[in-house]
Amino acid sequence: MTSPSELRKDPISGRWVIIATERSKRPDEFRSERWPPRRKPGAALFCPFCPGNEAKTPPEIYAVPGVGASPGGAGWRVRVVPNKFPALTRGETPIRNCRGLFESLDGIGVHEVIIESPDHDKDLPDLPPDHVRDILSACQSRFRSIEAEPQYAYIQLFKNKGPEAGASLSHPHSQIVATPIIPKRVKEEIFASERHFRRTGKCLFCRTLVEEIEAGERIVRANGHFAAVAPFASRFPFEMRIFPRRHSPYFSAAAPEEIAALGEILQAVLSTLKSILDDPPFNIILHQGPHRARAREISPDIDRIAHWYIEIIPVLTRIAGFEWGTGFYINPVVPEDAARFLRG
Repeated sequence: MTSPSELRKDPISGRWVIIATERSKRPDEFRSERWPPRRKPGAALFCPFCPGNEAKTPPEIYAVPGVGASPGGAGWRVRVVPNKFPALTRGETPIRNCRGLFESLDGIGVHEVIIESPDHDKDLPDLPPDHVRDILSACQSRFRSIEAEPQYAYIQLFKNKGPEAGASLSHPHSQIVATPIIPKRVKEEIFASERHFRRTGKCLFCRTLVEEIEAGERIVRANGHFAAVAPFASRFPFEMRIFPRRHSPYFSAAAPEEIAALGEILQAVLSTLKSILDDPPFNIILHQGPHRARAREISPDIDRIAHWYIEIIPVLTRIAGFEWGTGFYINPVVPEDAARFLRG
């Protein structure tokens, strides 16, 4: 008897996923999962990220000016400020403390907020591609600045949209966190790619993208510089990864034309998610290689085996006891069906 479910292994993370078709909804049934709006129309709520409230945030460290902009004041198009309640604070290389089995470091790092638009009610799917490009350019500029300080081993860009996805403020924004150590998941991906490179002489990420393009069945959207893919072993319904076609370990090294193309494809796939799934909460995570000064502690071939990319994870299901206990995820939507639905 053939099982209605299937276990799939993600070639990048090595993680196994259960595609549980008997538990599945039809992809279009996720439309019924309606999420509340950010605020009621006409509601007068104070927002520190809205224009006119610039003094309510820490002083800006970067801005993309709009028409009539004044430094540190209104008129900005994109604005970057330190997080008022940072998870980590700037400093020199922290000292590692060890007591038997227990290790610790001072909480040294960077925590910044990218305020994506002066409009409180317009998120990435609602903005024109050139505005999304400006957001990405601002993020890239901050990456380059942080990379000048080698005590920060890894930089993570992420966006939480909606309270279900972890957002505490409704004004559209992203965050950058730089840590003094290389995260475990980043190491695992690099180790997997290095093992593949030792066997084949090829980048695991590049090969994954080539095989996905050849198969075609999980491609959601593509342009000359990027391809959006529903991963073979998707953990969540409608999960996507956006891979650059040009091999590069670092988002900070992307060319201006690549940033523009990324803005186009990111806005397009998020607009599709919004229209077909009734504006669901989501998380966006950007992965890139560790700081060059630290990366070679892991692998001397970091430039050939690391490959930056973006994950998009709609929040349509919940992680429960089985997932926490085993590390397996149960996805009720077959990725090929999700990609077909998103393309359609």
